[in-house]
Amino acid sequence: MSSSSDTDLIAVLNIISTEINRYFAIFILLFGFIGNICNILVLSRKPLRLNPCTWLFLISSISFLITILSGIISRFLSTWEADLTNTNQFLCKFRAFVVFDSTTIAFWLILLATIDRWLSSSINANRRRMSTLKNAQRGAIIIIILSSLIQIQQFICFEANLTNTPLKCYSKTVICAIISDLCFALITILSPLCLMLIFGLMIISNIRQSRARVQQTSITVDSLAAQHTTTISSVHQAQQRKMDRHLLIMLFVQVLVLLVFTFPLSISKLYSTITRNNVKSTLQNTIENFIFNLFLLFIFIASGMPFYIYTLSGGQVYRQTLFSFINTLIRNITFRRN
Repeated sequence: MSSSSDTDLIAVLNIISTEINRYFAIFILLFGFIGNICNILVLSRKPLRLNPCTWLFLISSISFLITILSGIISRFLSTWEADLTNTNQFLCKFRAFVVFDSTTIAFWLILLATIDRWLSSSINANRRRMSTLKNAQRGAIIIIILSSLIQIQQFICFEANLTNTPLKCYSKTVICAIISDLCFALITILSPLCLMLIFGLMIISNIRQSRARVQQTSITVDSLAAQHTTTISSVHQAQQRKMDRHLLIMLFVQVLVLLVFTFPLSISKLYSTITRNNVKSTLQNTIENFIFNLFLLFIFIASGMPFYIYTLSGGQVYRQTLFSFINTLIRNITFRRN
């Protein structure tokens, strides 16, 4: 009776896993592709792309788009036995490199954006001067190079046509799996997320210190008749503070979303690697593979969410640029038809 119920549960989990990868993956692909394309189009407009933080958001959106296209399509194709990365050695290795590399780059770019917000919110003038577009571009180049060097090991470790692994295209040995999974869990996910939280707390500390030191600038003008106080405010500075405030909100919300959707996969991969040589029942393997594939989709959901996060939490700064882009697009389409 127990064997029969186990067989039924295994069949149900396999069916659910196939259906999720077949249909939910399509939703994630459309959701993420449209969101990241919109993000790229909006953030690349001149009012936003000149800001170092939004420029980093722009490049991270490109990286997330690459992650979705290289990762989620194979999940969908695998349900129809049409995923060539499961059988072709080069495609397996190349896909693994691109997925891990683009994901790592995106996470560390968001960390770099967090550091930029920490610099720009500092009461130290020297630190504020370090928050520049040029420094952001230099940092992005360094991250891309280092990430590619770290993830080059996927060409050695990954192999197609494997069995008794969560995916047919997976790390071929336990040592390779440990290296790959530790790199993913510690370098791609946990390290940048922990640093984001640390710098986020430091940003809050900077904001509190700034509020304590803020004094309203005023000039007292004397005249023969009377004395009056004239408050001089800079419209540009007010707009900059408003943008900084919305960028901070966007950043904090994105860090929280990344933590919720990516942390489970890093734990799942570590567990899978540590227990890889343990003797497991068919039911246990099926349950673990089901959980792994579910958490794998979570990371693609996180990769497709930045546009929706920015639209909801970016305030008027982001939404005005978005509406401006939509109006410009509509005018161009109408002009061409006429």
